[in-house]
Amino acid sequence: MTAMNLGTTALPQRSALVTRPLLLRFVSIVACSVGFFLPLAAVPLLADATSPLGGGVANGALLAATVAGELVSPWLMQRFGARAVLASGLLLLGAPTFVLLFSASLPVLVATGVLRGAGFALAIVAGGAVTAALVPADRRGEGLALAGLVSAVPSLVALPLGVALSTASGPGSVFAIAGAVPLLAVASVGALPRRAAAASAAQVRSRTSARAETGILVGLRSPELMRPALVFAASAAVAGVVVTCVPGALTGSASSLAPALLLVQPASAGLGRWLAGRYGDRLGHRRLFLPGIALSAAGLAAMAATASAPLVLAGGVVFGLGFGALQNSTISAMYERAEERQYGTVSALWNAGYDGGMAAGAFAVSAVAALVGPAAAFLGLALALPLVLTLVRLNASTTR
Repeated sequence: MTAMNLGTTALPQRSALVTRPLLLRFVSIVACSVGFFLPLAAVPLLADATSPLGGGVANGALLAATVAGELVSPWLMQRFGARAVLASGLLLLGAPTFVLLFSASLPVLVATGVLRGAGFALAIVAGGAVTAALVPADRRGEGLALAGLVSAVPSLVALPLGVALSTASGPGSVFAIAGAVPLLAVASVGALPRRAAAASAAQVRSRTSARAETGILVGLRSPELMRPALVFAASAAVAGVVVTCVPGALTGSASSLAPALLLVQPASAGLGRWLAGRYGDRLGHRRLFLPGIALSAAGLAAMAATASAPLVLAGGVVFGLGFGALQNSTISAMYERAEERQYGTVSALWNAGYDGGMAAGAFAVSAVAALVGPAAAFLGLALALPLVLTLVRLNASTTR
């Protein structure tokens, strides 16, 4: 044996992550984010001009249709396939937006919002299943984190850009771009492979369930899928509070920090998601539930000091790291326990938990804050959040 052989340790071969099919999938990810988020702030401005409640009604219809679309997406995917549902979602997201070039009455805003919300739901659920099938199992967490970043960056840019374009050149330019981008991306869906490469024998052995059933009801009856989904929904409830309630509650030296908070929180969430993807593949995704929940609770507790600028900003960063870690670790853990035909169910459950958790958190804490004040409401939620650790222990017991 040579000296070179003595000093050399064979490293495990890692699967290629960024492939041509995944790059093609990134096209529809970016298009979906642009099509949904670019008009998100411009539509309420138009609706409010026609009715004091117009903005809330228009975006409420959009979000309600999104949740409804997420729940029916697995059923549609089972019958028509993920690629067809993804393409249909992009068409529904883009095409109705052009109607707003000709009419911005409240009924039209609501009707187009319903169609666009349903399209967005179909695109993200079917697209999530496609992404999971395209990334290798040994780097799934890292691949999902990368896809999450590809989605997050254009959504962060699109929100303020929509307002700026609407102010500078009118809302027509916003609607034209938001309608065209998803429609152009439909061509990329046709180039995606019809099915992912067959799972390796190691992947098959790692799956604990041999069931091929799909659908939301099947997912709701599966503890292996529901526990991670509920863990993430709990953290999403805090995210709803951070986005909806915290900015308006800031006082004193922190009163001008709302824009900075809404920037640093998603930025740190992106970092947390990437780190969770990198280390979750090596250490196990369920091991990241505990630190993710702890960081989420600690971040909101710091933001309960609504008059302290340093604590509010630090809390936004800490919460973002925890929320991002849970974004990636929970969905990666769910895909680990699902067969490929159940990927649509996983994507639907996770996205419904995201949207439902954010809405429930914002609504509940707003109601409590009206009674006891925002700081006490934020602190109460931060103290209650660790109760979800019970779900983590139950989930861990099923893996032994």
